[in-house]
Amino acid sequence: QVQLVESGGALVQPGGSLRLSCAASISIFSIYNMGWYRQAPGKQRELVASITSGSVTNYADSVKGRFTISRDNAKNTVYLQMNSLKYDDTAVYYCKASRALTGQYYWGKGTLVTVSS
Repeated sequence: QVQLVESGGALVQPGGSLRLSCAASISIFSIYNMGWYRQAPGKQRELVASITSGSVTNYADSVKGRFTISRDNAKNTVYLQMNSLKYDDTAVYYCKASRALTGQYYWGKGTLVTVSS
């Protein structure tokens, strides 16, 4: 059974930094595309950043230059380094694993990031 477990969410002041982690119990983790999504209260879930199996990255315009997604295939883990955090970054952050070839996808349960002074 596939499990994605996010961690690292916390209360942080504006301008601060956090690193989120998503540990995946997936066989052959390296073949999955991984993504970080977020959902703020009253808003739809949105893509924050993604990284393909070939480590090609993509970012939402709102986080470009501030967030960095990376993966460690040896640890079955994907990270999201978040710098210069803003109030608008407050949300539950979710990890997603997907395979375009098969249409399979899996979600984690999320981790809460709160940016507040």
